[in-house]
Amino acid sequence: MSNIVRIRKGLDIRLKGEAEKVLVQLDPAKVVAIKPTDFHGLVPKVLVKPGDPVQAGTPLFADKYNERVLWTSPVSGEVADVVRGEKRKVLEVRILADTETRYVDMGTGDPSTMNRETIVQKLLKSGAWPVIKQRPYDIVANPATEPKAIFVSAFDSHPLAPDLDLVVRNHGADFQTGLDALGKLTKGKVHLGVSDRTAAREFLDARGVVRHTFSGPHPAGNVGVQIHHISPVSKGELVWTVGVQDVMLIGRLFRQGRFDASRIVAVTGSKAKNPKYVRTIIGAPVQAIAGSVEDHARVVSGNCLTGDNVGAEGYLGFYHTQVTLLPEGDQPKFFITEGWASPGLNIFSANRSFPAWLMPGKKFAPDTNQNGELRAFVMSGQ
Repeated sequence: MSNIVRIRKGLDIRLKGEAEKVLVQLDPAKVVAIKPTDFHGLVPKVLVKPGDPVQAGTPLFADKYNERVLWTSPVSGEVADVVRGEKRKVLEVRILADTETRYVDMGTGDPSTMNRETIVQKLLKSGAWPVIKQRPYDIVANPATEPKAIFVSAFDSHPLAPDLDLVVRNHGADFQTGLDALGKLTKGKVHLGVSDRTAAREFLDARGVVRHTFSGPHPAGNVGVQIHHISPVSKGELVWTVGVQDVMLIGRLFRQGRFDASRIVAVTGSKAKNPKYVRTIIGAPVQAIAGSVEDHARVVSGNCLTGDNVGAEGYLGFYHTQVTLLPEGDQPKFFITEGWASPGLNIFSANRSFPAWLMPGKKFAPDTNQNGELRAFVMSGQ
């Protein structure tokens, strides 16, 4: 029976630009990029050079301090460039993609009949292992350790977040196979957090998990909040977390025998011309995902609270399932109508500072202006 956890402290930010529940298949990306900077604490050891041919599943780089952990190409084609920054820091590995993807054959298998080490080796070899993250520190999990539990959040409460009920629809077999594989990685339990509004049978009928129901405002969908309420991490303990689409990726690996890095991405934000859901691939160009980008728009890979400002020429982050387009906030505002002396009719407020609290259904289109300059913190009188 599902447990019910009520989150009472939090805030749902009501923004314009929610994605219409229409799924569009995009044309294959011409260039994709895998960014080592998406992974906390990673020092990559690059295994390819420009001009090398690759298939989907070919290793691109490894963790310098744990070379069992590999990152593989999501597409087939040719390595276009290894982009480096200051002190030769690896920023991106770019691949010129084929029009039709060729995959490395990883072999199919039923995880329910496999032992833990076999599953770990399959995940490591295929490049699927980095989708598993470790708490504390939110880093890629260490395959040499074993967590006390694994957590999957089946809903996202961030502003304009994708509807995971829509994402998982018709992919129940992949999701269940992924859960079966995760269940072999721990002697503890696999916890599945659902919302009190979750309707997808793929979540409600999932087997081999302990299901928990959460209600309340954001951050109810954050897996860290769910961990805190279900099984807090004590000193010396580890838990692993996996996103819904990453569970599906693991399931496809076992059912199809290949590293299928496809993603369903929500295009959102008040600057998005056609907010919708698109099917693309990890590392795809955000311009191909979001279409033409208006002037004075900020392009965020991820949600508006925790995403990365990648610009119109950037690429989708490894863990991101949302692209958000926001007003940049670099335009002057007349102080009476929109500035400090305005009545604040179009300003979202968490309290009663502005009259917008009288309009509970109103949605807003704030820009990225922080309404103040960056200043040094000066200690005085010491």
